[in-house]
Amino acid sequence: MPNTSYILPVVMLALSNVFMTFAWYGHLKFGSKPLWIVVIVSWGIAFFEYCLAVPANRIGHQVYSAAELKTMQEVITLLVFAVFSVTVLGERLTLNHGVGFAFIFLGAWFVFRGPF
Repeated sequence: MPNTSYILPVVMLALSNVFMTFAWYGHLKFGSKPLWIVVIVSWGIAFFEYCLAVPANRIGHQVYSAAELKTMQEVITLLVFAVFSVTVLGERLTLNHGVGFAFIFLGAWFVFRGPF
């Protein structure tokens, strides 16, 4: 049976990123709503993000370094955001986005590949 300390943090960080992305960017679909309302709603959504991210990092730190957890978080964030921006916001991903994301993925590879 695989050690859940390797898999569970990844799943929890992915789920937390879904909440985070809706909290940070979901309000863009509701530009006519007063800012104070979207801040409160976003804060409420972000609560669930924290409920997943904090334990994910605590569990994950048993098998991953803090730098690896942060790198994992950033890569997951990009993947979730890319899907969100296309499906929810209706934005296009372009070649320059792909190149920029590729450089970030390359940086993640170096974090997990080390130490040199």
